[in-house]
Amino acid sequence: MSVEKQILEIIDEKVRPALQSHGGDIEFVEFDEGNGVLKVRLQGACGSCPFAQETLRAQVEAVLKRDIPEIKSVVRER
Repeated sequence: MSVEKQILEIIDEKVRPALQSHGGDIEFVEFDEGNGVLKVRLQGACGSCPFAQETLRAQVEAVLKRDIPEIKSVVRER
């Protein structure tokens, strides 16, 4: 399974449900395998929340990095 497919699966199964329970969502933008940077877009309530950066770090990045070691960081695309 490709890294991108793994990312999409983890987002769908573990990340998205948590964000949707708070009125938000997440969109995969791109993954740069060369430097391990995943770009995502937070949507809905998460897109405008003042705690969005903390959500990105504590929930999104932590879950994805734990399950997919190729990910070095997750950044927010606006």
